[in-house]
Amino acid sequence: MTNPWHSVSPGNEVPHIVNAIIEIPKGCRAKYELDKESGLLKLDRVLYSSVYYPANYGFIPQSYCDDHDPLDILVLSQVDCVPMCIIEAKVIGVMQMIDGGEADDKIIAVAANDMSVNHINDISELPPHFIEEMRHFFEEYKTLERKTVKVEEFQDKAKAEEIIKKSFEDYRKIFKQS
Repeated sequence: MTNPWHSVSPGNEVPHIVNAIIEIPKGCRAKYELDKESGLLKLDRVLYSSVYYPANYGFIPQSYCDDHDPLDILVLSQVDCVPMCIIEAKVIGVMQMIDGGEADDKIIAVAANDMSVNHINDISELPPHFIEEMRHFFEEYKTLERKTVKVEEFQDKAKAEEIIKKSFEDYRKIFKQS
């Protein structure tokens, strides 16, 4: 069995368009995450709060971050994508946050093959209310677990691409890939 974190290509147009592997569909309360050893999805928990993921949520393959996980990505689309689906995702920005005292960046992207959103080129083009919905979700979804998440700021496409490049460099260092 192959592990999607290590065996799936991050894409041919990185850091502008990346492959995103979806763990959690938009509108879901289940917190699925990749089991790093087996490559399968496991149910980590059902969210304690009555909130739902505001976008398809997953990770970028062959990336590595300070939280010892692949780089997280939120992919906006008009459809809820099934878990383990690979989506070509056009990077438009990043949400920088602190989760349990650790930096935990979330790349924001649009589904490159979804005509309803692929015209968006930068996070500044998103409706302000949607930005506030994302902020609210991530600041509240762990409250009933008595955990603190602080969304620091939303940054543009250039900052997101810089973070993606660093995550690939860190992956190569950790996993000794060329």
